[in-house]
Amino acid sequence: MFRTSADLAKPATLMPGYFEFPGHPPLMEEALMEEAPMAVMTQRTLFRNTSIVLPQEVRVGSLLVENGKILDIDAGSTAAADEVVDGSGLHLMPGVIDDQVHFREPGLTHKEDLSCASHACAAGGVTAFLEMPNTKPPAVTLEGVRQKEHLAADKSLVHYGFYIGATPDNVDELAHASDVPGIKIFIGSSTGNLLVDSQEALEPIFAETSLPICAHCEDEATVRANAQRLKGTSNVADHSKIRDERAALIATRRAIDLAMRHQHRFHVLHVSTAAELPLIANHAPYVTAEVCLHHLFFNVDDYPRLGSRIQMNPSIKTAADNAGLWGGLLDGTIQVIATDHAPHTLEEKQRPYPESPSGLPAVENSLALMLDQVSAGRCSINLVAAWMCDAPARIWGIVGKGRIEVGYDADLVLVNLDESRTIRDEEQLTKSRWSPWHGQTLTGWPVATYLLGHRVWSRDHGFDENHRGSKLSFDHSRGGFWNTPNGIGVASRSA
Repeated sequence: MFRTSADLAKPATLMPGYFEFPGHPPLMEEALMEEAPMAVMTQRTLFRNTSIVLPQEVRVGSLLVENGKILDIDAGSTAAADEVVDGSGLHLMPGVIDDQVHFREPGLTHKEDLSCASHACAAGGVTAFLEMPNTKPPAVTLEGVRQKEHLAADKSLVHYGFYIGATPDNVDELAHASDVPGIKIFIGSSTGNLLVDSQEALEPIFAETSLPICAHCEDEATVRANAQRLKGTSNVADHSKIRDERAALIATRRAIDLAMRHQHRFHVLHVSTAAELPLIANHAPYVTAEVCLHHLFFNVDDYPRLGSRIQMNPSIKTAADNAGLWGGLLDGTIQVIATDHAPHTLEEKQRPYPESPSGLPAVENSLALMLDQVSAGRCSINLVAAWMCDAPARIWGIVGKGRIEVGYDADLVLVNLDESRTIRDEEQLTKSRWSPWHGQTLTGWPVATYLLGHRVWSRDHGFDENHRGSKLSFDHSRGGFWNTPNGIGVASRSA
């Protein structure tokens, strides 16, 4: 039952749980009950005395959740609630939306699966993911997407959405697809029928469909020519010479030209070079872009130390590209930070190049990596929330997600900006059980993750294995990132 503010001033019987965090006072989560205990379904949760990360500021206060929605961001610390979470000394931010992951199910589940990956998400502060179509079989029909949604409904601890993949001959299927985040095109660097690199195939995808499009941009002809020139190499560092700056530039320029000519919303995935930034800039309302953590933090000088652990498509580039991409984030040319989480087993990664596959895991450390940059003074926590939460929701029309605002879904993460931890392979939750950041100590970590106000993970209590996420709701009529400066908004009353 609910207690009024007056009731809360009276002694009450509590069912306390305590979150113990190094260097931080206990985080207390209380279920307020009558003196005679009784089963109560939680309807209201109060996050008390915490630093709330809003779009333009950080405000110390209390946030009230009712039935999974944010009811009040200026609630008093004694507001009536069924649960109270004391967030003193912590920050409360929106849950991360990772708009580019490869969770390998179906068909490649020895590398990763929806259960393991979604647990890694929850522990990393990721409350929703958008998964790519290159599974086995690939999701190139709406029925294929629905099959993956069915799997996720049974297995995923967090919210989910699945792109539909473009092929040279499925334009009709793409044109009729709905209730998905968008269309994914592999302009290079794919296998099977997912490679779409001819102009004849690309033109109708942009001309005859309405969903937003995203693409992996590497020019296949350039990659093949470079590979032939370096044929016989076993040096993994040559991967960045094969998948070079020119390959990225050609494909990105081509895709942006298509988007602008057809006035079609287009999202450039995993920008890897500073040279692409002038191509991406100043193309509102049609073009947005993302950068991935490995392209921000790794460069070719790291190959001797990390080898194939950082072998990726697109390849990592130079330290100058690292700096340029950071600049693109800070000046607004790039809107999104994602992971391109794409695990392989360590046994597979340790094969001699070029037999070693490209891809790495990142979802459970992505937020911590960026909070560490907050601690280092490189960016604000508001910017992290903008890049990892708000922007993905706006680009893909994810209703009610991405920011802390009245009426939005209470997908939330409590983080401790003062906590330092070291990433260890053996502690990773991803099925592959390794990280390219193994051995790196970060300052700033998630301590509890909530979906619709329900705690699905905490450092103290672990996972709620009975909980499942839900399919995200997409509303592309809201116009994408450039047309939603005040957020994507909430579901309409008629929805």
